Amino acid sequence: MKLEKYIQMKSNQSKGLGDTIEKITTATGIKKVVDTVSKVTKKPCGCKKRKEKLNDMFPYKDKK
Repeated sequence: MKLEKYIQMKSNQSKGLGDTIEKITTATGIKKVVDTVSKVTKKPCGCKKRKEKLNDMFPYKDKK
């Protein structure tokens, strides 16, 4: 396996529940809607903080 591909695969792995939820909301288009509403209302969605909190609360074990 090429090093670049390995690095990309490692960076795409979810660290915890927050990363997984972000991937799902991005794939379904929910994140784009939330970002648009946030921009229009000029109120931050809090997505980044929520993602980090969920990753801290529900981390995935690093499989080596």
